[in-house]
Amino acid sequence: MMKLNIQMFAVPFRKVSKTRKRTRQAHKAMVAPGMTKCPTCGEVIKPHRVCKHCGSYKKQTVVEVKEAE
Repeated sequence: MMKLNIQMFAVPFRKVSKTRKRTRQAHKAMVAPGMTKCPTCGEVIKPHRVCKHCGSYKKQTVVEVKEAE
């Protein structure tokens, strides 16, 4: 006999119903990232990051920010 080089893949035993599929995917919704206000300048920033507007972190100036021309 001739040997065939075929790979076998996992095949579902039954069709997944719409309800079961949608229940499983219910947790995949996109969530808006949490935003906070910079205590120094009031700009909206992501938490635990240096403010791009004033260059401060935890009320201390960490980075010198160049003024836009």
